[in-house]
Amino acid sequence: MAIGNQDLKKKSFIHKIFTIKDREVIGTSDIPEAQSDPGLDSQFLSGGGAEMPVGRDVKSFRVFVATWNVGGQSPHTGLNLDDFLQVDNPSDIYVLGFQEIVPLNAGNVLVLEDNEPAAKWLALINQSLNKPTNGSSHTASLGSSLFFSKPSLKKVSKSYRTESKRKLKSCNCTYELERKQSKDFCFRCQQPNINEDDLSSEPDDEGSNGLDISEISISSASQMNYSLVASKQMVGIFVTLWARKECVPYVSHLRISCVSRGIMGCLGNKGCISVSFLFHQTSFCFVCSHLASGEKEGDELRRNMDVLEILKNTQFPKICRTACTRVPDKILDHEKVIWLGDLNYRIALSYSETRKLLVDNDWDTLLDKDQLKIEREAGRVFKGWKEGKIFFAPTYKYFYNSDSYFSEIKTSKKKRRTPAWCDRILWHGNGIRQLSYIRGESRFSDHRPVCAAFIVDVAVNEYGLKKETPISNMKIEIEELLPTRNRQSRILR
Repeated sequence: MAIGNQDLKKKSFIHKIFTIKDREVIGTSDIPEAQSDPGLDSQFLSGGGAEMPVGRDVKSFRVFVATWNVGGQSPHTGLNLDDFLQVDNPSDIYVLGFQEIVPLNAGNVLVLEDNEPAAKWLALINQSLNKPTNGSSHTASLGSSLFFSKPSLKKVSKSYRTESKRKLKSCNCTYELERKQSKDFCFRCQQPNINEDDLSSEPDDEGSNGLDISEISISSASQMNYSLVASKQMVGIFVTLWARKECVPYVSHLRISCVSRGIMGCLGNKGCISVSFLFHQTSFCFVCSHLASGEKEGDELRRNMDVLEILKNTQFPKICRTACTRVPDKILDHEKVIWLGDLNYRIALSYSETRKLLVDNDWDTLLDKDQLKIEREAGRVFKGWKEGKIFFAPTYKYFYNSDSYFSEIKTSKKKRRTPAWCDRILWHGNGIRQLSYIRGESRFSDHRPVCAAFIVDVAVNEYGLKKETPISNMKIEIEELLPTRNRQSRILR
């Protein structure tokens, strides 16, 4: 019993010392409150009114988000993504979500998904984001070797990274930050054994006859402006996230979660892929989904249910053992959430009424009948979320390689599809201000891509992010808090 009391006294003493030291370091009276710039907010289409917590330095970053249902079409070498990615107005982070990158047939849904189109999309994205400079040129064999050999998505992904996936997935909580977050937590978080699946969709296949990395490494890491952070495929859904090379070391706790909502509510032809990570000290979540299709009355309720089930069932794996609660497990626990995808909401009007309003370019009347707008305003789905004002024509359904809607060519009622704004981007959280919300005009698919650019406020560590805290420094700091007699005895030894 006496020994137990002695241990309690020691713990109480150390805790007291930490608390006093924290008060000395934090000193809220000396730290100015983060301010948002009202002049900046007024420049944007819609504002978040971002106030970050007191005592956190804030920087703003530009984030580009795009969604594109490519209708099961595999990209060809002549497809230029420069306009789609708005490379003339570059962003710090690019998040791209695709739907139907493979045909949603039984082979891809039930047997084995085809990763080849995903690898091709990565090559094209890299080609646009990492354009050669100073007269250097891409390897001439890029198009031929990538598009005529069956590539390994895992190997292709590796060639576009500047930092290993293990570093991106690891915990980089600094010792000082953890002490500020939890008074009872003294030691820096330990690195667990991470058994999470690879960030690409394929298992490791070093011995395969797939594409040789040397054939597609078009530039060295030192020449790359943007690095691949994450890529994941689930049947036809494909998400890829890129960041400026200098931003990548500040990405941590990278986790991916998939939810299937397809056939029988459990197959991957519909559903979502969610990507969670910390950027500096702010938590982000990007959700790319393909929701239930159909334009019959009541189909919107199935889409609502998909959203509710995704929010309920998405669970990110715990990636570090720390008492700090700032690494979220659920979508809505993140500070910044952006949802993109083919949400499949239609227009609640007959075909003839919709067609007449389209001819008159009467977007406002059409938008009043948009199912997603109706369901949101009724509080049945995406309550508390935001979406920018839509100033573009419905994005679905077009005839391939044409500017004509499918209904203008196919007169059969069975094949006819009423045009609709199926492809959408919404966001949740403060400190997100939308710069633009537009659609692209590529004729590659029966959907037009939809793109949004945001300015996002990010809390950064005042002293810079530390990937590793030296154990020796931590040991010295803890020993300094021990009673003088104990410290002297350790020095004498």
